[in-house]
Amino acid sequence: CVMKKQSPYNPQSIKRIADYPDILTVQEASELLGVSTKTVYKLLKEGHIEKKAVGRAFRIPKVNITDYLGIKCI
Repeated sequence: CVMKKQSPYNPQSIKRIADYPDILTVQEASELLGVSTKTVYKLLKEGHIEKKAVGRAFRIPKVNITDYLGIKCI
């Protein structure tokens, strides 16, 4: 991963991102971001993070999380 701009997230966080699957559940996204699932749903609803609907559930491509954090993964 390479940072697009100066990010407040430490290098250990970047290593953690690689441990997650390419498509995340809301629960996995909340763990990765360190916030509650309620906050993730709010970010999705407000359009800060793009999502895909699978039936009644949401799935979040990991690249959308890294974009939100300002991190570019190659």
